[in-house]
Amino acid sequence: METILAFDFGLKRIGVAVGNTLVRQAQPLVVIAEATNDGKFVALGKLIDAWKPGRCIVGLPMYPDGTEHEMTARCRRFANQLHGRFNLDIVLVDERYSSAVISQRRGDIIDAQAAAIILQQYFDEPTHLT
Repeated sequence: METILAFDFGLKRIGVAVGNTLVRQAQPLVVIAEATNDGKFVALGKLIDAWKPGRCIVGLPMYPDGTEHEMTARCRRFANQLHGRFNLDIVLVDERYSSAVISQRRGDIIDAQAAAIILQQYFDEPTHLT
């Protein structure tokens, strides 16, 4: 069994969800809303220390046609920083359709729910857990 943390990255907040490969059910966990980038990574470090994930999932936003935009690049950078700072395996998951499930994506609870949807997409994709 492996614990997995998922992140819905935003400039103001980062939604976090947790799940594991045994049950394969994502649960909203917390929203990180620190004012500085350093503060965000300190909070992320505490979560990673507490949950000891085997890997992390980062939602990758794109336009509906699959082309990338500014937030796509920012999410890739965030994923690279997670990998570099915490030496964790990172998997990027297309989050284009997660916002269709949650009609309005901003707000503290919504961000954690969005992270849970991203993680559930990962669990539901058979090629991710072979």
